[in-house]
Formats: sequence, structure tokens, C-alpha cells
Amino acid sequence: MLSTALKQSSRRPLVVANWKMNGNSQSNTELLFQFKRLWNGVHRAEVAICAPDVYLYQVAEILADSNVSSGAQDVSHYQSGAYTGETSASMLVDVGCHYVIIGHSERRDYFSEDSALVAEKFIQAQSAGLIPIFCVGESLACREQGAALEAIGQQLSTVVDAVGMNAFKQAVVAYEPIWAVGTGCIATPEQVQEVHHFIRERLVPVGDSLRILYGGSVKPANAAQIFALPDVDGALIGGASLNANDFYAICQAAEL
Repeated sequence: MLSTALKQSSRRPLVVANWKMNGNSQSNTELLFQFKRLWNGVHRAEVAICAPDVYLYQVAEILADSNVSSGAQDVSHYQSGAYTGETSASMLVDVGCHYVIIGHSERRDYFSEDSALVAEKFIQAQSAGLIPIFCVGESLACREQGAALEAIGQQLSTVVDAVGMNAFKQAVVAYEPIWAVGTGCIATPEQVQEVHHFIRERLVPVGDSLRILYGGSVKPANAAQIFALPDVDGALIGGASLNANDFYAICQAAEL
């Protein structure tokens, strides 16, 4: 049994909502104002909301007087130019973004983004002043073959080779086992802690200060158990972030 009773960390917890391709102007407004009322005041945990690009300005406006940051779900690997449909890092900053998700498993899987492309996006994000939330994770087949840590290590190495270890001083890492994203399945506490500890050790000397989030069917019912793990510093939340009460309960769990 994994003990979590003695967790001590100076790292500030971070809970990030990833709305994915959901929402509309009316439902966004209702959700944001409801969550703002719930999350009023001073909190130990930091909260950010990553909305679809077309709603980023709306989200930033509503959150302007709050203690909640805004972020994007993706960014172009180009700085500017004739790239129809792309959104540059400087544009995201211009509409109030603080964070941007980089290399989410759905981008890697559905849109064939490889680690080299993800590294280019990481560079563009940091160059514009955004904080990348760099996602890593393994497939079910990879997990069953005992190669999960090797796969995650390779994903990390591509960015380290491109920008150096110190770049992670201004970044967040999110571990999302692909087989647990949106499936209702969740990794065991032992599996989560093993990977988070591996990431922290792999990124020495910045590992001690690096915030590492877990993503993969995190719910109000299991959030506290996940956040109690020694090397877990918060979560990247998908479906549960679309309900203000559920998201608030998860954020509350990060405070403990």
C-alpha cells in the first residue's frame, strides 16, 4: 500500500480545466460566473481554464477580476505568417492567456503531432511568455509491454534536447496515461506516483520545483487520493471541468 500521509511540498498546487471542443457563449458565461462565486477569496491552489480559441477573449474578460488564470489548448509552431487557421503564441498572449497545453494525447493521436513538432510548439510558447503545460503519457499497449517509463522518457528527452533542462523552470508537466483519458479508467495510485517520481528524477536539477499534474478521469470522488501522492502537484481536468460544482470540488481537494 502506498503511503501518502507525510506529503510535504512547497510547490503550489495547480488545477487546470481543459474544456476541449465544448461550450458556447451562453454556457461559458454561466459556468465561469458560477465557478468564480464558488472560488472567491484567497486559495493555496492555483486554477486555470483552457478554453477553445474562439472563446479565449470571452473567458479572459470574465476572469479579469478573479483569481483564475486563462489558457489555450494548443498553439502553432510558427511565429507568424501565411498559415491559415493557425494561432500564434503572441496572439494567445494578446487575448490574455497565461498557459497553453502542449502535446496533449489527443493532438498526438488524432492529429499526428510527433515529439519534434511538440518541441517546436514548446519553444514558441515560451518565447512569447506563455507557460507550457507539456503533456506526456503512454498507450495501453505500451503500459502492458512494460515500456511506459521508456516512452515518457523519450517524450521528455525531445524537449530537453531542443531547449535544455532549464526551460522546465518555466513550464508545467502533465502526465496523462492515454488509456485513462476520457475512458472512466484511472491509473492506480502506485502507477501515478511511479511515473510522477520518474519525471521528477529525469528532470533533475529542476525537478524539485517542477509542478507535475495528473490527468485521466479525475473526479471529485478520487481527487483527494490523487493529490495526496508525494509527487502529484495538481491535475489537468477534462469532462469534470464542464460542471462548476464538480470542478470546484476538485479544486478544493487540491488545497488539502
